[in-house]
Amino acid sequence: MVEANLIYDGVDYPDLRSLNQDQSSKVPLSASNPLFALVVSYTNTSLIPGITAAGQNEDLIKYTSPADAEFLNYGRCKCLDSVPVTPDGMPTPAIITKTALDLSDTPFLVVDAGSVVKPQVPYVSFDMKPGNDIRTGNAVDESYVKKGLEYGEAFGRELAKLSKTVIIGESIPGGTTTALGVLVALGIDAWSKVSSSLPKNPHTLKNMVVKEGMAKAGIPFGRFENDPVRAIAAVGDPMIPVVTGLTCGISSSGGNVMLAGGTQMTAILAVTRAMNRSLRNLCIGTTCYVANDTSSDIQSIANEICSDFPIYTVDLHLEDSDRPGLKAFANGFVKDGAGAGGVSILAILKSRGSLTGISILKSIEKEYDKLV
Repeated sequence: MVEANLIYDGVDYPDLRSLNQDQSSKVPLSASNPLFALVVSYTNTSLIPGITAAGQNEDLIKYTSPADAEFLNYGRCKCLDSVPVTPDGMPTPAIITKTALDLSDTPFLVVDAGSVVKPQVPYVSFDMKPGNDIRTGNAVDESYVKKGLEYGEAFGRELAKLSKTVIIGESIPGGTTTALGVLVALGIDAWSKVSSSLPKNPHTLKNMVVKEGMAKAGIPFGRFENDPVRAIAAVGDPMIPVVTGLTCGISSSGGNVMLAGGTQMTAILAVTRAMNRSLRNLCIGTTCYVANDTSSDIQSIANEICSDFPIYTVDLHLEDSDRPGLKAFANGFVKDGAGAGGVSILAILKSRGSLTGISILKSIEKEYDKLV
């Protein structure tokens, strides 16, 4: 990995890095008036024991995504009595997202892409159903995959009229496993390369789950290289077609898209490429905790899809926090989610350096102290 400080509009940002040195000063976005869209969704794959940190409390999994959306709106949750945390006290990464949104005064909206529990906030609905366990080989009905792509693209074209740069984040427990399924169905060698919300990445379990789903659907590796709809239908989730549709609609209208997340967002790239759509106005924004994770490899997955694809990271210095729940992000828990990394990157760029990783951390700690 050859990293470089991110240079944007002539300013060098030491807390922001480019994973591809050649992309360090070619940021395909405008930071003047960004808009954030959080896509909330659900897959029964998240109920498989050991797949996700959210799954350590099975009763709460279905509330994770709507609670994230409510927290961004209100600073508290309505569907739960408290902000989502793991059983050992690790808060949702939405705490980072909300802090960065507030500091940068960035507007946001919520898109429901098949959540079980609907968020108690204003949201845009694509009338999607939750995803099935991918071990069935029938993860998402094809009609809903097509609807997600179609509605997403139509809405994306409208979002491009509001902002030159749209940051798209996701909240779907179990999403790295479904992303793995789609990647390998499309012929991308992502085995044991996707990240995890757990400090010990359960690659053996994830690979086994995906292989079981592919066997049930009767598809070998790369079978759907030119048929992304069937790839998602077999072993994907409802979030993937919606985010892909949004991405295509925004970029085709001349807008820029930052996919705010970790290895899940490489599945969006793979589907977009398989649809023969341009990747020119796209980039991924994530945290350094995803980029530095030795148990996953976001760069190699992305570069297999598109050589030297721009991936940018932010260092929020969470390892320096004395709040255990925040320090845990730097020690392997969660790492990113709900758009945390991408929104933080845009907040720093929009401020032209008046915000830094350290200053955002101080504000995150204040938010954390109010909640935990």
